[in-house]
Amino acid sequence: MTARTITQAAQFAPRYDLAIVGAGPAGLSAAIEAAAAGFSIVVIDENIAPGGQIYRAITKNKREDQGFLGEDYWNGRAIADAFLQSATHYAPATTVWSLDPSAPDDHPGDATLGVSLGGVARMFRAGAVIIATGAMERPMPVPGWTLPGVMSAGAAQIALKSISGIPRGKTVLAGCGPLLYLLAAQLLEAGADVTALLDTSDRRQRFAALRHLPDFLRSPYAAKGLSLLFQVRRRTRVISSVTALAIKGGRKAEAVTFQTGKGVETIAADCVLLHQGVIPSINLASAAGCAIDWNERQRAFEPRTDRQGRTSMRGVFVAGDGAGIGGAQHAAVSGRISALAALADLGLAPSAETVRRLQKLERERQTYLRGRAFLDTLYLPAAQFRAPPDPETIVCRCEEVRAGTLREVIALGPPGPNQLKTFLRCGMGPCQGRMCASTITEVMAAERDVSPAEIGTYRLRAPVKPLRLAELAALPQTKDAILAVTGRDETESSREKKGNTP
Repeated sequence: MTARTITQAAQFAPRYDLAIVGAGPAGLSAAIEAAAAGFSIVVIDENIAPGGQIYRAITKNKREDQGFLGEDYWNGRAIADAFLQSATHYAPATTVWSLDPSAPDDHPGDATLGVSLGGVARMFRAGAVIIATGAMERPMPVPGWTLPGVMSAGAAQIALKSISGIPRGKTVLAGCGPLLYLLAAQLLEAGADVTALLDTSDRRQRFAALRHLPDFLRSPYAAKGLSLLFQVRRRTRVISSVTALAIKGGRKAEAVTFQTGKGVETIAADCVLLHQGVIPSINLASAAGCAIDWNERQRAFEPRTDRQGRTSMRGVFVAGDGAGIGGAQHAAVSGRISALAALADLGLAPSAETVRRLQKLERERQTYLRGRAFLDTLYLPAAQFRAPPDPETIVCRCEEVRAGTLREVIALGPPGPNQLKTFLRCGMGPCQGRMCASTITEVMAAERDVSPAEIGTYRLRAPVKPLRLAELAALPQTKDAILAVTGRDETESSREKKGNTP
């Protein structure tokens, strides 16, 4: 049995037992687990091949050509192969733009998903939905970050994994977090000219992280992390305790100016890669109406879930980094947990057996969470990089809103980010707030000296991804939809036509 690939929107079935959004470690593991139980599964993913960001292009890359990606990357081949051999429907290059957990009158308990594939939109139902959309990079707005030649570390990794794209010229990495060091090691191994790594981690966090160090040393990440730090420091210049950063250049990035306790320094750079950790991707869960909570330790909003991924909306689960950052191995286990829990809730899995398996998986998951508090605390981004102090720094790239303008409008008294949209349109551009939401919240919280939990984040509505009006108009229309838009009851019209038939 192999996965059936959906290449046209018309190939979607009207209903599935389980729909999984995302084909990274969590989504693939959930699909493998659920498909083994023999029920109808569909996996929808925007990428053209399984793997997500962590294992991007894993099915086409070859170890002998791209060994620089590291052993952890190649571990993804097994999970991708197992998925492709499972009895699932797989829709690559497909966007999910709507998720409505409300049960249709004629199919109580089902959710409705709106998808777009090949320029054609379709809607179908699912008994349960697992959102496995993973994490996104926290934006790092600094002066000059919109110049050509500047990109996020995640974007650089996409190029590296997809096409073995290696930056030309002098490359500088700046920010904080494990991914920054991983990318530096990969680029150095691939032959890139990594001039320096500027670590913006807050020195004060090192002392706060010490109380979590014993757990980290017993975690699966300790040896790998220390080895990674040694590799990078041995092969390039690492500058710690960077407190300010600006990218200089005319038509493109040319240099990076930064400040440490020793003073201000400028180094030449043709390419600058920025990163300050990852945060859960919450847009789809938010638009579906799921309750969203603030995670102070990870300094991010995340869907409110129980230990098995259930959200506040019936039949909707969130697995993997989309429910809280835990890493690839944790995501894979959490995907399996959510799949078993979803099938159990639908009455499709034996309860006693499911309980035993869930207990075993929960113990495994705790192994991967061990030491997470150390990483979250050590690499918490400094306040000046979460909420840029320079008034000329652009905070919303889509609408080109600067930090100074943002603070002027905040002083007028809008209660939160959603009301702020009325003034500045922040969050209303093509990215739907992905590149500015956390910054807007952090700036508003800092200006009012309150927690981001009090400020909140954008409320989202479908479509959560750009969708052409023609696709919406071409959707098959239900009787209720026609009545809502036109006021015309098609059932009555049909009866009248029959009555007038001679």
